Amino acid sequence: MPVQRLKKFLDEEGVKYITISHSTAYTAQGVARQAHLSGSILAKTVMVKVDGKMGMAVLPAPYKVDVDHLQHVIRAKSVEIATEDEFKNIFPDCELGAMPPFGNLYGMAVYMDESLTKEEGIVFNAGSHRELIQLAYKDFKRLVKPKVINFSFVTL
Repeated sequence: MPVQRLKKFLDEEGVKYITISHSTAYTAQGVARQAHLSGSILAKTVMVKVDGKMGMAVLPAPYKVDVDHLQHVIRAKSVEIATEDEFKNIFPDCELGAMPPFGNLYGMAVYMDESLTKEEGIVFNAGSHRELIQLAYKDFKRLVKPKVINFSFVTL
């Protein structure tokens, strides 16, 4: 079960969290609908290549990554959205496209859109297309240490 690695990490760190099960959904907006959540609290993980290294861009479900702005803000030479083929082997314990935004567990940087910091909690895929985890934003920030910046735009 994909969520076990993440739950073990959270348990070891003494973090309180809630697991939310839902019907299978493959898009962030679909997950939000299935789980009856606001898209503003549901964080999706978009894999990016920053100067050739894999990283995670974490943003609200209805938003899109502004690649040019992200590149400018983090002062990278290049930023591009990674293809599934480029990252499918990095997350052997997760279903493709359902990786949690815990780059620290996979040795990569996490860039978090500033808009997600406005909520007390954060909800995200837990490694499968049927399960989410919700926890306090302060715990997420402490564990992941994301680079918080503004790099997305709403696509409603």
